[in-house]
Amino acid sequence: MADVLIISGGNAEDLIGATLAKHLQAEVLALPLVGDGKRYEGVAKAILGPRKPMPSGGFPFNSPANLLADLRAGFIGDSLEQWRTARRTGPEVGAIAVVGDSYSLFVGCLAHWASQAPLFHLQPQVSRYYWGQRNTWERLRQLNQFGAEDYLAYERWMHRYVQAVYVRDRLSEARALELGMSKAKFVGSMAMDTLGPPERDIGPILDGRPVLVLLPGTRGDVGFSLPVMLETAALLPQMQPLVAWARDFTEVARPYGWGLEVHSEDTASLYKEEIKVWLLRRAFSAILHQGRVAIGTAGTANEQAAGMGLPVVGFPTKGPQYLLPNALRQTRLLGQALKLVEAHPQVIAQAVCERIAEGPLRSEAQQAGYERNGPRGALPEIANTIHKTLRP
Repeated sequence: MADVLIISGGNAEDLIGATLAKHLQAEVLALPLVGDGKRYEGVAKAILGPRKPMPSGGFPFNSPANLLADLRAGFIGDSLEQWRTARRTGPEVGAIAVVGDSYSLFVGCLAHWASQAPLFHLQPQVSRYYWGQRNTWERLRQLNQFGAEDYLAYERWMHRYVQAVYVRDRLSEARALELGMSKAKFVGSMAMDTLGPPERDIGPILDGRPVLVLLPGTRGDVGFSLPVMLETAALLPQMQPLVAWARDFTEVARPYGWGLEVHSEDTASLYKEEIKVWLLRRAFSAILHQGRVAIGTAGTANEQAAGMGLPVVGFPTKGPQYLLPNALRQTRLLGQALKLVEAHPQVIAQAVCERIAEGPLRSEAQQAGYERNGPRGALPEIANTIHKTLRP
């Protein structure tokens, strides 16, 4: 069976692409456009391209500083190499799946134009929910985010080359059809499909208190967000805090007075006097399945927590990802499922307390999380459609 080339434009997109690869009945070549593509290790036959992380973490247009740092790190040269790789690899594969925005689709079109292999677009970024109730002036002030709020003209032009476009929610499907995107369809939540069963049993560390899930994210924001989350957890002794940690334990930023103990490759703890906070690697799903409320400064992880029925409390960071404009965008996406507050432990703790017990705030957050994420089942259906286009 012919190989499938998966092109993905970010960390969350890599995760979707790697999960799609597991459903495909074919070997996969991966071309990650942001970062090192580690998600594909052990899944793809080969991981192509420069595989070089950028200082912005994939958000060059969030600020002038981010863009300048990426340019200094070789952003243009790496992009050109990705284009060459797409064109060179296209003729070798039987189908191309793009996971990402219009730029990712452009790279996929380069591979398609070189091969005429069937092209599929998985668009997990654009959501009509981002549009919100803002006026034209407010949108013009945040032009760098416009590409996630609506399907741009040149993206729609490139869709003439695709077999199908898979969108992230029902509201976005309606908008796509309104714009004449007849190939667009919503078949379920790609993000929720990436959330598998619990990776391991974390029961032995649970002490019976409701679990407070801490989601500092995977990018440089963690240096600011994790200390704030720890100081917040210290104000909530009635809850057991668990950190879904994705980095090395040597990168743990902690406030003054907190100690760190590493128990194993995937388990560590932070402590201060009588307070103990567990940091768990490779246990994201396990933590969410035990969670009651989440504090998050992450992208897809916040959305998945909301999709699991956990009210999420967020606060803006100093970047590079969860800056105030991005945090506000996510509140428009998740609605009542996400409460955005200032980055102050007492304010965050108060918002968490309001969502622990059953009541209107909690039930509204849960309902919004379910509705705005949608059901699972997208990636198996998409994989089956792609498989039907492959020739022996």
